[in-house]
Amino acid sequence: MANINRNSHKIIYRKYTAVIKYILMAASVFVITAVLPKQARFKYEFEKGNVWMHEDLVSPYNYPIRKTAEEIKQDKASILRYVLPVYKVDDKVFQDQADQYQADFEAKWRNAGLKDDPIKVKNFNMGYQVLEDIYTRGVIGLNKKYQRDGDQYAISLIKDGVEKEGSTASLYTTSSAIAVAGKKLVGDKNIQSDLLLSIIKDRITPNVIYDERFTDKLEKQAVENVSSTRGMVQKGELIVAKGSTIDDDIYQKLESLRLTYEDSANTTGDKKAILVGQFLLVGMVITLLMVFLFLFRKDIFADNRQISLILIVVTGMLVSLSWAINIKIPSLYYIPYCIVPIIIRILFDTRLAMNIHLLVVLIASFFVPNSFEFAFLQVTAGMVSIYSIKNLVRREQFLISAFLILLNYFVAYLGISLIKEGSLNSIEWAKFLPFIFSVLISLLAYPLIYLFEKLFGITSDITLMELTNTNTNLLRELAFKAPGTFQHSLQVANLAEAAIFKIGGNALLVRAGALYHDIGKMENPQFFIENQNKGLNPHDKLPYEESAQIIIRHVVNGIEMARRSNLPEVIIDFIRTHHGNTKVDYFYHSFLKNFPEKIVDENTFRYPGPIPFTKETAVLMLADSVEAASRSLKEPDAESINDLVERIIEYKLDQNQLNDSNITFKEIETIKLIFKTMLMGIYHVRIDYLNQN
Repeated sequence: MANINRNSHKIIYRKYTAVIKYILMAASVFVITAVLPKQARFKYEFEKGNVWMHEDLVSPYNYPIRKTAEEIKQDKASILRYVLPVYKVDDKVFQDQADQYQADFEAKWRNAGLKDDPIKVKNFNMGYQVLEDIYTRGVIGLNKKYQRDGDQYAISLIKDGVEKEGSTASLYTTSSAIAVAGKKLVGDKNIQSDLLLSIIKDRITPNVIYDERFTDKLEKQAVENVSSTRGMVQKGELIVAKGSTIDDDIYQKLESLRLTYEDSANTTGDKKAILVGQFLLVGMVITLLMVFLFLFRKDIFADNRQISLILIVVTGMLVSLSWAINIKIPSLYYIPYCIVPIIIRILFDTRLAMNIHLLVVLIASFFVPNSFEFAFLQVTAGMVSIYSIKNLVRREQFLISAFLILLNYFVAYLGISLIKEGSLNSIEWAKFLPFIFSVLISLLAYPLIYLFEKLFGITSDITLMELTNTNTNLLRELAFKAPGTFQHSLQVANLAEAAIFKIGGNALLVRAGALYHDIGKMENPQFFIENQNKGLNPHDKLPYEESAQIIIRHVVNGIEMARRSNLPEVIIDFIRTHHGNTKVDYFYHSFLKNFPEKIVDENTFRYPGPIPFTKETAVLMLADSVEAASRSLKEPDAESINDLVERIIEYKLDQNQLNDSNITFKEIETIKLIFKTMLMGIYHVRIDYLNQN
């Protein structure tokens, strides 16, 4: 009953697979459209330094010319120079210091052994008067923020609740007050000037205090009053003529018109019309993506899991862009756009990665300023990211790829800046920082690839790279239990990898498949010739049918072992197909020779199949057969190796083992040449005969 239910689910899924596909497409379109900013777009694209190629542009209405960020910054800096720092006179300071002066005077006078007489009173009064004069004029605590041209600057002084303009020049600093006190105490022989100066020096502290809170308030008010515009463009006024170069002034008028138009459209425009426009554009892009899959990657188009993954990546990137626009991040270049082509390239292929990246950039270009500049930067960066990991064989290629992407951004940014600014000195290097950040974030592709592999059952080149490590548990076990088979697998991997690399295909996949294709032989290693000791052959004691079944069973055993070890299905495909549905010819013909009178069931001697259905599995089958057969050559030479390769491959063709693999005769000839050359090298044979073929 459970099997019936499972089968019914599969039947229903297959029946409605097309419907599910369309639902996934529609969901992606709706999600992307829903999150995209609903803002109108100015219909002209323009860049400073470029020529205006459109018709003469006349102002449709009055609008203010907005200042540039640099102009506003300069205006703010200028107006702040006219805001006087506020200082307040604190009368309590003198009262506190005067009290302390009296205590210090009494203590030091006694310690000096001086008499209590009228001289003492005179000294006390003299010191007190000096201290009072200093505090009456005022002792200021200078603020470094305003010491632009020295210690003298204008201030706003508040005393007894009354504010007036003043200058630090009319006040004492701590050092100047001490100097003045020293001068006033000199000249009278009855005055203990050194004693008084030592007391007064300790009692001088600023009583004109900087009021930071009030000053900041005044500065804030002044900055807020800075106008963000300069002048007006009147309705009907010519903004830019066709063929004119867009200089700074024209650029600012155009930018002001764009901002005014978008502000007006966003408050009075029809949001439904914008929504429909976005729906049409996003729908077209997703449709083009699906058409590409249908025409060029039918295997992905038929697999809704893989389509789901692709749509999630595309939707996720555009949702991230919309989120960044809505929160108004300082630069949209902080977003790691290259993470999309990296993920798609690693999980699928180069063409699909490029196609998806172009479509994502095209959609994003509608919602970013300077869309051509944006598209140029991101398309070139995406191309570099794809090219740099075309053949992923080492993990450090991710870091190399990140460096090359950053280098691409740098060169492109430098070129664009030179065109716009016309000078190397005018380039704003601070604006390049978002590119560095986005490249660093792109390294998150590595853990995301692992996550997508687990969620969607896809095998990436990274996983294949890990599987080709001969220190994996399964390969270590193979090397221990069946060392001959392990060495055979290594040689097959070398042959197959070289051949597929030459004709075009996934060399990493072929190598991984070759290393694991014979793991089923671990079940009964001694029944396979490469693992047998000389003179010992357990098949001698078995019927031909049973021997054939033991040999055939290594395919089934290999599939079971692979699944127990959680090997990917693409690797299991190599185990299933490396013998196709050929017969175990040695035991089959031995049976016919020794039992001619018996009716033979060919299926007893035939592998279960299927035959190879990709170039990679086909190349492995040929490499496996050729390598195994080459071990039987007693005296390998050029002629025997040439005949062996030709005979083995012709036999596979005659048996129709390559019919489903989409491999051409030209590619087969190339494979033959590779096999012959490599076998010559293995057996140290001269290869001058190859020139005759």
